Amino acid sequence: MKKVTEAKNVYELAQERLRMIFSEFDNIYVSFSGGKDSGVLLNLCIDYIRRNKLNRKIGVFHMDYEIQYRMTIDYVDRMIEANKDIIEVYRVCAPFRVATCTSMYQSFWRPWEKSKKELWVRSMPENSMTEEDFPFFNTTMWDYEFQMRFAKWIHDKNDAVRTCCLIGIRTQESFNRWRCIYLNRKYQMYHTYRWTSKVGNDIYNAYPIFDWKTTDVWTANGKFHWDYNVLYDMYYRAGVNLERQRVASPFIGEAIESLALYRAIDPDTWGKMVGRVNGVNFTSMYGGTHAMGWQSIKLPEGYTWKDFMYFLLSTLPERTRKAYLRKLSVSVNFWRTKGGCLSEATIQKLIAAKVPIIVMDNSNYKTYKKPVRMEYQDDINIPEFKEIPTYKRMCICILKNDHACKYMGFSPTKEEISKRSQIMEQYKNILQ
Repeated sequence: MKKVTEAKNVYELAQERLRMIFSEFDNIYVSFSGGKDSGVLLNLCIDYIRRNKLNRKIGVFHMDYEIQYRMTIDYVDRMIEANKDIIEVYRVCAPFRVATCTSMYQSFWRPWEKSKKELWVRSMPENSMTEEDFPFFNTTMWDYEFQMRFAKWIHDKNDAVRTCCLIGIRTQESFNRWRCIYLNRKYQMYHTYRWTSKVGNDIYNAYPIFDWKTTDVWTANGKFHWDYNVLYDMYYRAGVNLERQRVASPFIGEAIESLALYRAIDPDTWGKMVGRVNGVNFTSMYGGTHAMGWQSIKLPEGYTWKDFMYFLLSTLPERTRKAYLRKLSVSVNFWRTKGGCLSEATIQKLIAAKVPIIVMDNSNYKTYKKPVRMEYQDDINIPEFKEIPTYKRMCICILKNDHACKYMGFSPTKEEISKRSQIMEQYKNILQ
């Protein structure tokens, strides 16, 4: 007779993962943003240490972006104060580059920039760590690069045998996060634990709550009476969908639609934000409207979309205009010479619309779709609009201040690829 075993719930599985981590790693820290996912992960770790009476501390790595909801700052402060007996705090206030989609003049801004101290939204928290505390810091560094370098820095600082950074990502949130866990070609793990990733010699990332749902997070907070960011209560009252309630830098593309909520939820912070980063007020008013291209926009009378694109470009600063034109050039060449992969149904719709295309048989990618070579179109009225190269999509990128042209699905330019390769190579050398 076969033994019937009950399936374990996500909380029990998380406990098993923490048991392995605390047994195998002598240096552990949590990447804590103040959001619901990193918050529940930090609470899990604190609870695990206290229940098991472990004689050790855990690191808490918080990148303070200066401009955050007051509720988020208060939550971070409460968690630090309530658990200072078992945590080592690394609260970073450094002027790394942070992407912004609010301005046509700047593609990034810098929190805690010393030359703009009079414009800071708030005073720097006590006992914060600044750029002087990190030998690896330089002014060209982006926030994501700082995170990578920090892992090596803390590993060396603590003279660790093995270091583990715990990150509260869940596969429910996005496809990219799902790939982070389930990618078939994922070889760099800690032993056979697919919810881990090797990022350096004896340095790993771990994702103990990768299989949790949003409802699991709030169930745990309620069941165990854990502290959480009350900003989410405000989101709920404002009618923000449960799955869209996130704590992030307010100026990135994903946060633009909710930027206006700052005025209602945290008016004191909002008043200072307007003068801190270019374009904040305009974007908050029009971020979810036709004016910013979030919904269908209408072509001005007498223009084609190509004409309108060049008109929009003519209104931009020279540096910004040239950056868009470089990306457009890369994309035009790609569709002419290599082609984008499209489904058979989309191909038939293009043929029916009498769009000149060249369909090729083979693709270098593992996909059922076929590569299609074509010229940029003015506009195409098909459901697969976002898959086709059109000047209308480029207009929307410009209206959204989408400097990276994510809406277009552009491939990086040679310059961007080169910069990224230099960063990765430099990081690789540091880890050796």
